[in-house]
Amino acid sequence: MSLMEKERPPGRSRRRFTKEFKADAVALVLDGERPVAHVAHDLGIGATSLGNWVRQARVDRGEKPGLTTEERSELVRLRRENSKLRMERELLKRATAFWVQESGQ
Repeated sequence: MSLMEKERPPGRSRRRFTKEFKADAVALVLDGERPVAHVAHDLGIGATSLGNWVRQARVDRGEKPGLTTEERSELVRLRRENSKLRMERELLKRATAFWVQESGQ
């Protein structure tokens, strides 16, 4: 294991938060004008996580440049579709080469 890799403590898994919880936490920062660190401490979550949520919310609101949540979702979908189409194209190329070779004999 390298120095950059960290082992998770046994029995500890990654926490997941609902969209509603994230929205409420972001609102406490943006609407309440409280620092991210204070809100994160009060809610028992990481300041980095909350900071990422706030940053994305500002992008979604048009206050900061960047990809909106909707644009990110579409980008992920398009990348998956692109990957699938590349695999299908490669399969068709191989099948065509096989049939050409078989019909040539």
